[in-house]
Amino acid sequence: MAPLPRPDDPVELDLPARRARLAARADVVVVGGGPAGLGAALGAAGAGADVVLVERYGFLGGNATAALVMPLMSWHNEIRHADRSDRARGEQALRLLPDDHGPGEPVIAGALLALMRHLLDLDGAIAPSQQTGYTVPFDPEIYKLAALQLLDDAGVDYLLHAFASGVTGDDVWPRGVVLETKSGPLVAQAPVIVDATGDGDVAAAAGAQYDVGRDIDGLVQPITLMFRVAQFDRDAFGSYVERHPDQWRGVHGLWELIEQARVDGELDLSREDILFFATPHAQEVSVNSTRVAGVLGTDVFDLTRAEWLARRQMDQVARFLRRRVPGFERAYAVQSGTQIGVRETRRIIGDYELTGDDVLQARRFDDVIARGTYPVDIHDPKGRGTVLQRLPAGGAYDIPLRCLIPRDIDGLLVAGRCISGSHVAHSSYRVTPIALATGQAAGVCAALAARNNIAPRQVAARDVQRVLIKQGANLGRTVS
Repeated sequence: MAPLPRPDDPVELDLPARRARLAARADVVVVGGGPAGLGAALGAAGAGADVVLVERYGFLGGNATAALVMPLMSWHNEIRHADRSDRARGEQALRLLPDDHGPGEPVIAGALLALMRHLLDLDGAIAPSQQTGYTVPFDPEIYKLAALQLLDDAGVDYLLHAFASGVTGDDVWPRGVVLETKSGPLVAQAPVIVDATGDGDVAAAAGAQYDVGRDIDGLVQPITLMFRVAQFDRDAFGSYVERHPDQWRGVHGLWELIEQARVDGELDLSREDILFFATPHAQEVSVNSTRVAGVLGTDVFDLTRAEWLARRQMDQVARFLRRRVPGFERAYAVQSGTQIGVRETRRIIGDYELTGDDVLQARRFDDVIARGTYPVDIHDPKGRGTVLQRLPAGGAYDIPLRCLIPRDIDGLLVAGRCISGSHVAHSSYRVTPIALATGQAAGVCAALAARNNIAPRQVAARDVQRVLIKQGANLGRTVS
């Protein structure tokens, strides 16, 4: 048996017409319960809207919980840099690399900080500090609970186990979302919809234009199955690295152990390194090392093949760690992602496209609704290698409201990694903290549009900014 291949000459079949039950009417429907969807639901509810959130899985959190994308990456700008070309993400919370930046200023607040407070109150995270490289290691199971509590506290209604497959309405203004469920097809209606699916599924179904991949060949960043390893002896591993500094080279942790395992035929990975992330648990580590290139996360045949390949890569890595790496002798993979983690699919074309130059020059915009500091971080679409480019020291870039508004479509906003931007810009704004911030802004704009019975693009950016600041967001400026 093997993954089902894509048919060479697919036969199309007519399906019978069907009817759907009306599940809900609201001011705002948010599709997707990941970080962007959480931010959107909180932003809209905080602005006074009646909100319904729908999520495909039986839990919230999106890639953070379904794909174990951990930790929350830093949302602090960098005060100073060392003169070496290593990773800027502070991901080595195991303290195997020295810090290379000072305690920068946080540039995101609002819904992100609400989530972090819940995680900390539940003992499900470690607060950002120099020790963690300003990331937030978290427990994905506690993250699921924290997300539920956030929605409950905000008065948001939600429906789980509901996959969005289409829209109702006309060609320029969708008025509802079609949901596939165990109870049959349902529809959730609202004058304004927020697409927080990550893949831009709702926007695409509504006819929005979109780009996929890089300009030169249309290839997207590879996808990764992350997993958690238990019974890890952190002290033994740290002692080994200290005793053998020659086996730790630069940023990617390209140990001689890995090289030897490749020579001996134990490892055959597309990725150039084995990358660890801390979790809140002393005897646990998260591993980000599988990589499947040349596949698209919106294609079911590609996804099936990717899951098949990545789980075999995961087995290789887990066996390698136990056999060769001190500190992992008793370790085992305790959990893998419910699904493989997808970095890049559709980027909806909006009223403005954020560019790589906007990111790297820390550009400002009058209609700013979120900011980011995460570097350009492009995993080679063809396999091995990662390009990482930092922002200027102390810098942060703005994301304008126009990036959330699909061109030529009304009644719809996008949030998270499917907002309007180039392949290069996307590699920065795709991370969880920024997705929460763009989600919160989309929710606020949606609530204001629904309240005033206007299209989102007719909402004044200044009005969105005022509400966001009132909700605790950080826009890097005051608004009169």
